[in-house]
Amino acid sequence: MRPLPVRSFSRHLVALTGLLLSAQPMLAAEDDAPKGPAVTVLKVAKSCFSDIVEATGTIIAREETSVRPERPGLKVTEVLAEAGETTTAGQVLARLALPEGGTLQVTAPVAGVIATSTAQIGNLASAKGEALFTIVARSEYDLVGLVATTDVRKLAVNQQATVRIAGAGDIDGKVRRIGPTVEPNIQQGMVYIGISSQKRLLLNASGRALIKTGQSCNVAVPLTAVQYSSAGTVVQVIRRNRVETKRVEIGLMSGGNIEVRDGLNEGDVVVARAGALLREGDPVRPAMAVEAAK
Repeated sequence: MRPLPVRSFSRHLVALTGLLLSAQPMLAAEDDAPKGPAVTVLKVAKSCFSDIVEATGTIIAREETSVRPERPGLKVTEVLAEAGETTTAGQVLARLALPEGGTLQVTAPVAGVIATSTAQIGNLASAKGEALFTIVARSEYDLVGLVATTDVRKLAVNQQATVRIAGAGDIDGKVRRIGPTVEPNIQQGMVYIGISSQKRLLLNASGRALIKTGQSCNVAVPLTAVQYSSAGTVVQVIRRNRVETKRVEIGLMSGGNIEVRDGLNEGDVVVARAGALLREGDPVRPAMAVEAAK
């Protein structure tokens, strides 16, 4: 076999070197390519959380006014208002027959909602017995609720509340008064939530108040991103396509998210649904939650 000329050998050497050099970036790219299981991730963003204290209790009239005729023993001849209706001060509620002829008008002393009525045509009205009507003065009610002792210290007069009553929906309320003592047997304190409603609310009905006692703004993650272990509360962060476990301090919760007060920064990429199958240093193929939903 004849040896290659020097010039031809040089050309072959240069060509071989070029092939090797061009192959190096491909090998590097393959080394840098993400490996491991695909995981859904998301970027940590800031959010504000309301500190909510819950109180459960019953609805009462803040002030209830009884309506009776001035003269006893008069027969009801006409009923002009029923329980559940709103009334204005001075409105005629019923008429009674006078022995000397004519009628006596029974009027509402205050505006409000008629809570109860015993007025029936033909019945005798009493000045001292059962009232013909009772009126929730100015349509003002209170939810008298119980609150955990640990939450009583968070309460303050005029804090906003949402009161939920079966059959009446959500009604805006406000903390009106906080009880000065705690029930020793159940270790709960009492709070009065003021409600003003033109609807007839059933007295002694059960209700629940969600009282906003404050607000905190920090970074937030889904509840599914948080793990609770013997090492503490942790979140799995992705850096350079590998898992890093970070201990975090959590705070308030709302709508499936939880506040992280320490341990994460805005913009960190976390595993949306953390799990024990992922461990420190594991390689992964991250996919942003928005992209994964498409």
